[in-house]
Amino acid sequence: AAVTEVRGGEVILNLPPVSPRPACLPPQRNLLLHRSRCVNIKQVICNNNRNDGRETCALSALSLLQLGLERYHGVGILGFNSVEWFVADIGAILAGGFAVGIYTTNSPEACQYVAENSEANIIVVENHKQLQKILQLPHLKAIVQYKDELKEKKPNLYTVSWAEFLELGRDEPDAPLDAIIASQKPNQCCSLIYTSGTTGQPKGVMLSHDNLTWTAYSTAKHVGLAAASQAQEVVVSYLPLSHIAAQMVDIWITMKMGGVTYFAQPDALKGSLVDTLKEARPTAFMGVPRVWEKMQEKMKAVGAKSSTVRRKVAAWAKDVGLRTNLSKLNHAPVSYHIAKKLVFKKVRKALGLDRCTKCYTGAAPITKDTLQFFLSLNIPLCELYGMSESSGPHTISLTRLLSCSCGIELPGCKTKLHNKDEEENGEICFWGRHVFMGYLNMPDKTEEALDAEGWLHSGDLGKQDENGFLFITGRIKELIITAGGENIPPVPIEDAVKEAVPLISNAMLIGDKRKFLSMLLTIKCQVNPDTGDPQDELTPEAVELCRQLGSKATRVSEISGGRDPAVNAAIQEGIKRVNEKSTSNAQRVQKWVVLDRDFSVGGGELGECTMMMMFSHLFVVTVTHIWVFPAFLELKHMRY
Repeated sequence: AAVTEVRGGEVILNLPPVSPRPACLPPQRNLLLHRSRCVNIKQVICNNNRNDGRETCALSALSLLQLGLERYHGVGILGFNSVEWFVADIGAILAGGFAVGIYTTNSPEACQYVAENSEANIIVVENHKQLQKILQLPHLKAIVQYKDELKEKKPNLYTVSWAEFLELGRDEPDAPLDAIIASQKPNQCCSLIYTSGTTGQPKGVMLSHDNLTWTAYSTAKHVGLAAASQAQEVVVSYLPLSHIAAQMVDIWITMKMGGVTYFAQPDALKGSLVDTLKEARPTAFMGVPRVWEKMQEKMKAVGAKSSTVRRKVAAWAKDVGLRTNLSKLNHAPVSYHIAKKLVFKKVRKALGLDRCTKCYTGAAPITKDTLQFFLSLNIPLCELYGMSESSGPHTISLTRLLSCSCGIELPGCKTKLHNKDEEENGEICFWGRHVFMGYLNMPDKTEEALDAEGWLHSGDLGKQDENGFLFITGRIKELIITAGGENIPPVPIEDAVKEAVPLISNAMLIGDKRKFLSMLLTIKCQVNPDTGDPQDELTPEAVELCRQLGSKATRVSEISGGRDPAVNAAIQEGIKRVNEKSTSNAQRVQKWVVLDRDFSVGGGELGECTMMMMFSHLFVVTVTHIWVFPAFLELKHMRY
């Protein structure tokens, strides 16, 4: 990996070199970095005379020291995924600092909080837009901009371009850097991952050299990734590198196995990701649930426009694919091989996943409907579960069975359920070398998360089956405690409603300290490709579903607030079916309302990885209407 490892009792730095061009079977641990241009793929390690990636990262470290980076101070990185992001991250670690990723969607205030909390000496920004978020800070000595031309110099602050930055360390002696590297130990902090801060200020998760290198090794071994001496793994970097899931997959695991990392365009999540996938043809792909859901919606929309014959062939193939994958037959039937040739291979090629043998989903819950959809196309999605505090993954599902389980823990890790109830649900606790060091400058929060025996308390509720497979059932802080004192986990009910009513995009259960449960619903709609904001127009899939229900609606505004009787009846029928399966009357949804707009990151309802945030100002107004006015279904003009 890119940081220290222990071998034979010695601490060794192991940073793999970078080859000047791709190769079918490159040397062991040969990390290749590419930036996708949607026409061809160009290697852009660094525009300098050295073609050795190890030396490039070392050069970055020397330059950071020249700019005044002090030991155990942060190097903030604020920008979209790129080679420069990687080099700055590894350079910061080599130089004895903390690599600190900052979300590009953060407000100036949030960026400044992270910079201050990590005592950042240097901030590396992508462009002028991100540069504007960084003001004069107590510990800040320099700003490096790695993309576009510098438009201004900050007063009393050294501001340089990426090319100028690398030149700073070119003629510097290696001895000071070598001494720093030699002094580093596996149990020392090298990276800070800041949580989303949904409940108070973001917390700086301290990860050690050993946390990162051990987790990368254990994960790669557990899922059966190939070493570069056998066959080179290929991944696409597009999820925010300030998130541990992306960082672990794109940097540390890929580096550990000598893989290839391709960089998507900044507008990847607005539509260009599939173009990059078709160019890179990854062998492993990690997608948050919303990415898989968008693919599902797009494929359904395309399928709806196909001829009758094509639709029938696709439906037949999906039925064969689902039955075959769910069965435990050693040999697939002939019909499966025909379906694979006629449909499955073509679908994979269209998605750029024709070489992909490992597809993963994580960072947020995924619906059974989406898992089943891709399984029917012979694209099994393996669920990962973990958190920043566990250096990323803790459990991984490797089975094709549609169990909705997050799998079993990584080898060398342990799971226990704390304070189990009568249904065997308890708080999920982790133990292992992947467990973090603590929260930076927050000893009280660290004590809340880590108990005296070293168990990490996740705050998530779950249970295990007889084989040790873990199932997530909710979150302690999200538990709804009704006026009658009954504890109700909202996630299973929300997921059941979305499964019962395919037209629903998001569902949020309300009822804390209330006499009964109510639910906020949103409809599947188009998304602005530039801003990511939800639009009024329905998705093609949603329009088709409306037609099947006898509705002529094409816009959310024609449905929200109870405006469409046919859609209303279908939603009520779906919720009725969910209620019939509830374990008690207290878990029945009594009232519901369809909002004018879907949830979004920009609106504050979803986090960076599309996890639902706790409670926005919209919900306060809406829920007040639900509880105060019985005729809440006729509410109009609800806005974010």
